[in-house]
Amino acid sequence: MNALTALATEVSACRRCPRLVEWRERVARTKRAAYATEEYWGRPVPGFGDPAAWLVVVGLAPGAHGSNRTGRMFTGDASGNLLYGALHRAGLASQPDSTSRADGLTLNGAWITAAVRCAPPKNRPTTNERDACRPFLEREWDLLPDLRVVVALGAFAFSVVLRLLRDRAEPIPRPLPRFGHAVEVPIRPGLTVLASYHPSQQNTFTGKLTEQMFDAVWSRACVLRRPGG
Repeated sequence: MNALTALATEVSACRRCPRLVEWRERVARTKRAAYATEEYWGRPVPGFGDPAAWLVVVGLAPGAHGSNRTGRMFTGDASGNLLYGALHRAGLASQPDSTSRADGLTLNGAWITAAVRCAPPKNRPTTNERDACRPFLEREWDLLPDLRVVVALGAFAFSVVLRLLRDRAEPIPRPLPRFGHAVEVPIRPGLTVLASYHPSQQNTFTGKLTEQMFDAVWSRACVLRRPGG
């Protein structure tokens, strides 16, 4: 068992946060009518992707009837449809759809993870829940030695990523940069953080995030991968 696989096993068994444990398991029992015949994952969701990733995508947390149902990051809901479609167009995913852990999807140069690994009520983790989950993200970070670009999806993930880097004594601008779509934060040569609006229906239905805006983020990430990008 390699280190990323071992970490995934540990993540999946975590019960540190009682409120999140109760919620994710309740959702898995009651289910949504459209998925009434399916067995929900109902556990923390580990990261997913290419162990040789140069790009790490950090989301907020699993969706109650998406990743909490399927057991894979951004899989089984509208946010995932937009994300994997964009990654596929950028040459980072083998297919544009992500429906289950057994659908054959692979990532090329990308790793997808989240600031919090359990589905939170109303998509709002507490500060304590955020902090309890951070060691998992830090350990993933250390196990991805080729990392060059981090794309943070949403203000919550952007804040978590910058604070993690600051606490590791990386040269983060002071004060911390404000979140905004396509905000770019050069950390040091060979490491850049990009911000994007989260691909939630709240953002896509209102036109706050369009497919073209989202595609531009991944195009920029691919440029930044190259030396001098």
